[in-house]
Amino acid sequence: MKDVVIACVGKPSAGKSSFLNAVTDATAKVGNYPFTTIKPNNGIAYFPIECPCKRFDKTKLCAPRYGRCIDGKRFVPIQILDVAGLVPGASEGQGLGNQFLDDLRHANALIHVVDVSGTTDANGKETVGYDPIGDIEWLRGEIHSWIFGNLNKRWSQIVRRHVAVKASTAETLHNQFSGYGATLSLVQKSLDRSGIKEPMDTWEKETIIKIVDAFLDERFPTIIALNKIDLPDSDKNISKIMRKYDQNKIVLSSALAETFLRKLHKQKFIQYEEGTDNVQTKEDLPDSDLKPLDEKLQNRIEKVQDLVLYRYGSTGVQDVVLKAVEILGLVPAFPVKSLTTFANTNGKGVFRDCVLLWPGTTVIEFADIVHPEIAKHYLGAETIGNRKIGEDDVITKENNIICFKTSQATHSSAAGTNANANTNSTSHTAKK
Repeated sequence: MKDVVIACVGKPSAGKSSFLNAVTDATAKVGNYPFTTIKPNNGIAYFPIECPCKRFDKTKLCAPRYGRCIDGKRFVPIQILDVAGLVPGASEGQGLGNQFLDDLRHANALIHVVDVSGTTDANGKETVGYDPIGDIEWLRGEIHSWIFGNLNKRWSQIVRRHVAVKASTAETLHNQFSGYGATLSLVQKSLDRSGIKEPMDTWEKETIIKIVDAFLDERFPTIIALNKIDLPDSDKNISKIMRKYDQNKIVLSSALAETFLRKLHKQKFIQYEEGTDNVQTKEDLPDSDLKPLDEKLQNRIEKVQDLVLYRYGSTGVQDVVLKAVEILGLVPAFPVKSLTTFANTNGKGVFRDCVLLWPGTTVIEFADIVHPEIAKHYLGAETIGNRKIGEDDVITKENNIICFKTSQATHSSAAGTNANANTNSTSHTAKK
């Protein structure tokens, strides 16, 4: 069982710290020079899902333990990590080197923040006219070189041991990849993805490169956040990148615009609905308690609307996090005491807990995540309509509201009390 962590990565001054500040309650040091973030900064981001409270007409009673729910839109917390800037050659010790690559071990997915405006060069220094299209390739290249280098330098020793102990290819690779947070099943998926069938003791360098490629795809799925979309030259660079890379893994964003709008919302100058282009002022809502805008502030808001909101529909920041969750295939699940009231044991509020599960998580694994005592005294489980589900059934979005039955009534009361015991986030997950 582990928490989901999404890491923001990229070259210095691409906007990683600004992105983190835009989506979390963390405040990373921001500066337009390399290595402004010397230590990784953790924060909690909130991404929206459809809460079941609306389906069952319980919106007024919905009371999330963590996050919030607004008219059936539930904002679920997830951990975000800002990994300090990488530069070309980091895998060989350039810049601040391997210490930042090592931080990636804690991440389940990556958000690669790219300065699409071309105003910072490969090392994060201010410039004009830089082509950012290569930044996407070099980041993957640095991570690949890091893992390949660690594997290749010991390859003859690895193969000798592999032959001596008569291990399977997956078992031997798992011994090498476990330091990157990989499970045996993930290594097997990497092997399947690679299509490699030859015995491991016959592998040449090209085959090792191939398995590292497949491992990267499985272990570090990546969303590309094209940041600073409101600056000149962004349009032409966006077009080039869109033609070259998978558009399903690319999101356009302006972290500074999001930060600006959230700040004004908090200061009661505007009403701003995150993830939309909906910004309202005192002029739009004369009977509200919003503060009036001076001409300078009004002009700044209109500029953000013209360059970002009206062109792209939102700042894109929330969409980046949503894409990262989507690429991991996480399933939100709701443990409840009653399938009638959907309340927890003390009857205070409904759908108190939302637990993020890895795809393939079974009912009994979920029971153990909610509370080990539930799994220990497990008798069965039911979902909507009092439909019984088996302990080996996989939890999906169709059966993710679950009431556990146990052999001791006192243990069933544990539902919804332990799912968040070890984290400020709401998301505990089964092992990937």
